[in-house]
Amino acid sequence: MKIKIKTRSYNTVKALPPQKHKKPMRQSFFFRLLLRVVSLPAILSAKFRVKRVGLEQLGKREPCLYLMNHSCFLDMEIASTILFPRRFNVVSTYDGFVGKNRLMRMIGCIPTRKFVADLTLVRDMSYALKTLKSSVLLYPEAGYSFDGTATTLPDTLGQLVKMLGVPVVSIQTQGAFLRQPLYNNLKTRKVPVSAEMRYLLSPDDLAKKSTDELNAIIRQAFSFDAFRWQQENKVKIDHPDRAEGLHRILYKCPACLSEGKTQGVRDELVCHACQKRWRLDEYGQMRATEGETEISHIPDWYAWERDCARRELKDGSYGLDCDVDIYMLVDTKCFYRVGDGRLVHTADGFHLTGCDGALDYTQKPIASYSLNSDFYFYELGDVISIGKQSTLYYCFPKDQSIPVAKARLATEELYKMVRKR
Repeated sequence: MKIKIKTRSYNTVKALPPQKHKKPMRQSFFFRLLLRVVSLPAILSAKFRVKRVGLEQLGKREPCLYLMNHSCFLDMEIASTILFPRRFNVVSTYDGFVGKNRLMRMIGCIPTRKFVADLTLVRDMSYALKTLKSSVLLYPEAGYSFDGTATTLPDTLGQLVKMLGVPVVSIQTQGAFLRQPLYNNLKTRKVPVSAEMRYLLSPDDLAKKSTDELNAIIRQAFSFDAFRWQQENKVKIDHPDRAEGLHRILYKCPACLSEGKTQGVRDELVCHACQKRWRLDEYGQMRATEGETEISHIPDWYAWERDCARRELKDGSYGLDCDVDIYMLVDTKCFYRVGDGRLVHTADGFHLTGCDGALDYTQKPIASYSLNSDFYFYELGDVISIGKQSTLYYCFPKDQSIPVAKARLATEELYKMVRKR
C-alpha cells in the first residue's frame, strides 16, 4: 500500500493552513454492507470464527465502546464482519485519510494522531456515541504489536471509558498476528484466525470502579502472547520465509550483544557480527543452529531488549543519532517530503533538525507514553514519527539497519522513569 507524496520546502508546508475539524459522520447501512462484502474473501481465507461471551447484556441498539487488540491489517476486516449489522465509527490513524478523506469519513472513520494528546478525539467519540447513537471501535494500543504481545496501554484509558459511560466490549484476536506479522512486511501465511468478543464492563461498573481498577481490568483483557498461543495449540507455520524481517524486532544479539547486525533471511536469524545463527521453527521457537540457545521465546527476547534499553537509559549510555529523510503530515491532501535532517534521541527526548537549517524541533520525554515507529511504512521504509497535533514529522533513517523498535522501547521506558521522578 502506498501514499500520495509531494515534495515541498519545509517553510512552504509549515505555512499551509491547518486542516479544518469535522465531526464524525453516521455510518450508513450501505457502507456497513460494503465493508462486510469486501472483507469476505480475507475472512474466508483465514477460516475465521468468533466466540461471543455475555453479549446478551448489550441492547440491540445500545451504543458501546469496542476495545480491540491491534495485530495486523486484517483487524478491520475482522471488525467489519463481527460487528455487522451494528453501526459503528472507528478511530483511525490520521495518515490513513491522505488522499481519501471523504471516503474514510463516510465509512465511519474518526481521525487521530498516534501517541499525541488529542482532546478533540474524546469529543468526537462522545459525539458518535451520544448524538449519532453509534458504537465506537477503538484500538487502545494505537500501534501494531511488534512481538505478538500487547503493546503499552495509556494510563488515561480508565479515565476515558469512565467519562464515556457506555458498555465496554473487548475483542481479542488469535492467529491474526501470526498470519501477517508486521516485521514480515505483512506477508500472509496460512494461519487460522479467531476472535472472542466479551462484554467487559457495564455502565454500573464504570460508575462504581476507580480508574485504576478499570485500567487493571482492561490490561488483563489485553494480556496475550501470540507465540505462546501458537505453541500451546500446535499451530504449524511452515512458510519458507517465516523469519524474514525478524531482525526488526530481534535487533540485539544475545551472544555478542551487538546491535543492528542481525538479519532475518528465510527461516533463520543470523548475527553478522559474530556469525551466530538461530532457526525459527514451525512452532515459533528460536533454536541456535550451533551451541547454546540463549533465548528461545521471541517475546522474551524482545523483553530482554527492553531491559537493556532501560539499563542504558539509567547509566547514560543510550543514544540514537542518525541521518533521516523527513516527511511531514499537516493535512489529508498528501504526505509532504521536505528534505533531509538529523534525528537525535537521548534521555532528554527527541531533537530533529534539518531542511537546510529551517527545521528545529524538540520533544520532551513526558510528551508521550510511547512512540509511533513502524516497519516498511507505506513501502517507504522503517520510520520514527514524532510531533504534535498540528504537525507530524516522519523520519526515515537513511541507514535502514537502525532499529526503530529500540526507539519505541526506549521512549516507553524513559516516559516511565520521568513520570516516576
